[in-house]
Amino acid sequence: MIMSDEVPKKLRFGWTTGACATAGTKAALSALLSGTFPDPVSITLPKGQTPSFPLATERLDEGEATVSIIKDAGDDPDVTHLARIIVTVRHGGKGTGVTFRAGEGVGTVTREGLPLEVGEPAINPVPRQMMRQVVEELAGQAGVAPDFQIEVGVENGEELARHTMNGRLGIIGGLSILGTTGVVVPYSCAAWIASLHRGIDVARAAGATHVIASTGSTSEKAAQAIYNLPDHALLDMGDFAGGVLKYLKRHPVEKVTLAGGFAKFTKLAQGHMDLHSGRSAVDFVWLAEALAHLGASASVQQACKTANTAMQVLELAREQDIPLADYVAAKARSVAEGIAGSPCVDVLIFDRKGRLAGESGRDRG
Repeated sequence: MIMSDEVPKKLRFGWTTGACATAGTKAALSALLSGTFPDPVSITLPKGQTPSFPLATERLDEGEATVSIIKDAGDDPDVTHLARIIVTVRHGGKGTGVTFRAGEGVGTVTREGLPLEVGEPAINPVPRQMMRQVVEELAGQAGVAPDFQIEVGVENGEELARHTMNGRLGIIGGLSILGTTGVVVPYSCAAWIASLHRGIDVARAAGATHVIASTGSTSEKAAQAIYNLPDHALLDMGDFAGGVLKYLKRHPVEKVTLAGGFAKFTKLAQGHMDLHSGRSAVDFVWLAEALAHLGASASVQQACKTANTAMQVLELAREQDIPLADYVAAKARSVAEGIAGSPCVDVLIFDRKGRLAGESGRDRG
């Protein structure tokens, strides 16, 4: 066997849409005040980093300046990687200060529960503060009042937003301009987890007392067929059980239904909070011990230990009429309630065809 001494590639960090919008604001306002676009343009992020951004396009008109910057998300599989962030800065009315407008491809808030008022462009608080600081600094240097309107757009943003949770959050018409540090950490999935938190906020603000957190579309559809909750009460949890449960501990609802497949909930039953196959694995010995507890024969237990997939084990248990999926659901519910605290939790396990394979706790709430 040939051994490789190749050093694993270090993943490259990237920049948030908020950082790109801030850089665009600085470049556009600089041109509006001086007639010259800085290219590249440097900004200071909340933690002190000073990245530089090349301009993709620039245009100076009477009373306004527009630039675009191509977002680089580094090695993160971000839906907005290589998206064109377009910023226009124009003079505002006297005494208006810094105001924000949603350009094409940036959404508008339509539901309560987000950290922005209904009707506001979906430009989050930290990016807004970063852009305000840039305006105040440049306006101060030029000796003018910081009365400017900042319009942020994203090319093809409305289509890109279809791959995010914005619709369920009540953000209509495009993407959100995000970022709390300005930095995209590869595979941290921070934007997804933050969207889950905002989803819980929106559900609570709308008066929801019961939410469904599902690991995928098949389980969500099947759970909805049972409960028929409003759209704002549905959370696309994906692999991030911990992100949902820990936030629910601080921001509880009366009841949460966890819906998903057998393999992922086997991992939750074992105490894993991240259910991604690359970060946690199904323990077939654990499943064999569960089968032993349920009275399975030694041959069934051995077959479990040598199985290739969790679904293979589930089918084996079904053939033997052993309620393994119910057992896993009960263990997963116990783990979930230990993390989430006060909410009543029920767990629904579905097979790949959306058929209910096991459950625990549904009769309690």
